[in-house]
Formats: sequence, structure tokens, C-alpha cells
Amino acid sequence: MKPKVYITRKLPSKIVQRLENVCEVKMWAEEDVPVPREVLLREIRDVDGLLCMLTETIDEEMIRYGQNLHIIANMAVGYNNIDVIAATKRGVIVTNTPGVLTETTADLTFALLMATARRIVEASEYIQNGQWKSWSPMQLVGQDVYGATIGFIGMGRIAEAVVKRAKGFDMNVLYYNRSQKPDLEQKYNMQFVELKTLLKEPDFVCILIPYSPDVHHLIGERELALMKESAILINTARGGIVDEKALFEALQRKTILAAGLDVFEEEPVSLENPLLTLPNVVALPHIGSSSEKTRLRMAELAADNIKGVLYGNGPLTSVN
Repeated sequence: MKPKVYITRKLPSKIVQRLENVCEVKMWAEEDVPVPREVLLREIRDVDGLLCMLTETIDEEMIRYGQNLHIIANMAVGYNNIDVIAATKRGVIVTNTPGVLTETTADLTFALLMATARRIVEASEYIQNGQWKSWSPMQLVGQDVYGATIGFIGMGRIAEAVVKRAKGFDMNVLYYNRSQKPDLEQKYNMQFVELKTLLKEPDFVCILIPYSPDVHHLIGERELALMKESAILINTARGGIVDEKALFEALQRKTILAAGLDVFEEEPVSLENPLLTLPNVVALPHIGSSSEKTRLRMAELAADNIKGVLYGNGPLTSVN
């Protein structure tokens, strides 16, 4: 008999077919609505593989229900939605999709930086709301990107890809990371600094670290107070890294100039979130890797991880 696989969100038929050739596949039919937890608890009972999204919480209880489970393939780079320790204890392999979304996420990160600095969304709404009556010298003035200083919290694959783009704008690059990277410093002429300096000096502070409990609210009231009044915060990592209440206060009081956010502490973000009321916030619905080519490659890699594990060839990108 073919091994059984459950997919937690509707995927393109070419991806499903990739698995159906070798597995018995069942899939949640909704494209824009997450599978309810009670449904997933029922479906996971007799499957050998699970292809899931960041929207699913695969905790110890869920893993315990998966009595035949061999692999959890997360269609994302991050995997903080999965209890990896519980999976490991039960011998379940957890995989992610690194590498394939690096350049796409870097594109979005730099696009968000540009849009926030030059007030692109605000300017578009200015026209649509009929406010553009004439030209004036200081109308919707933004911040220069070319020649500015950018600071990175984290220096992984995506951050390095953004550095390449920043260098095209002749930006001065600082970075803070758990470990120093002398080879990258030499390659890109960038400087390693402590977090305090990283917050104080740049015109743009860009967060690109994985989420874990030890970095929850890494950027809070104290850290935001260190930033320049003209500084812009960009977060395309995970929402929980930034204390949103403190960020709202800093933006409202103009402790910092603006923020570009692709991620939030709770997703989907509520329309009641006060950050959405501010004109100096550019908010996106977690679309860092959202290009057709990249999302298909992510799904293919997740599917290939499942096939590899269930047919004895091992995972391609295991995290445990």
C-alpha cells in the first residue's frame, strides 16, 4: 500500500500530482482558510507524512495523535509553529524549505524598505483620496536610500542577499549577529557591531533573524529609544521579535520615523491593531516569499522531503 500524506492547504495540481505518483494524498480543500485544528487532529491519526504551513500549530498533542507519522514537511524556512523537540522524541523528521526563497524574500525586504522610506503607499493613497491639488516643495518628502547606513540584526542567507542589494545603492552596512562573519565583512566591506551600536547608528534597521523564545520582543521600548528619530525599522522575519505595543508608542511619539512590516505578532493581523492606523507604517500580509516561482519551489521541496523520507532516501532539508 502507498504511504498516506495529508496536505493542510490547497496546493497547485502539479505539486499534488508529484506526491500522488507515490503516495495516497488527502488535502484540505480551502485555499485561503486554514484547516481547523479538530479536523487536523482527526486527519493526522493515520498518515505517514504531513505537509503543513506556518498557519498550523503542530504541537506535542498534534504529534502524539500522529501515531504513524514519519515526517512533518513545513512549507516555510521558519518552523517555530512546530514542536521540534516533541517530534524528535517520537522519531518524526521535521523539514523546512531553506534556500529556495532567499532572493525573493530579499527582493521584498528591499522593496518594503524603499516603499517605507519614500512613502510610496501614502503617496498613492494621497492621489486616490483626491488630496493632490498642486505641487509643493516639501510635499510627501521621504528619506534617501542611496548612500544611507543600513543595519542588519542577523546575517543569514536572506540578510546577505539584502546586503548585495544595499551595496547597489552604495549603502554603508553594519550588522549584529550571534557569531561574527569575517569572510562576509571582507567581501561586502561591512562592519560587525554590538546590538546597541547597531540600533543607534543606522538610518534603516532591518530584522532578519529566525524566531525563538530567546528573541521574543528583542526589540522593545528600550531598544527603540536607542534609534535615531529619522530611523526606519524593517521587519520581514517574525512578528514576535518586535514588541508591537512599544513600536506603536515609538511611531506615534516620533521616537523613530517609520516602520515597514511584513510580519505581525498575531497573523492574520487584526484591523484593530493600532499599528494599522498610523500613516508612517507600511504593512504587508506576510508575502516575503510570495512569487509564483518561489512558492512552487517551496512546495516542490516540501513534497520531495516527504518522498525522500517515506521511501527511505532520507530528507533533503531536515531541521532535527
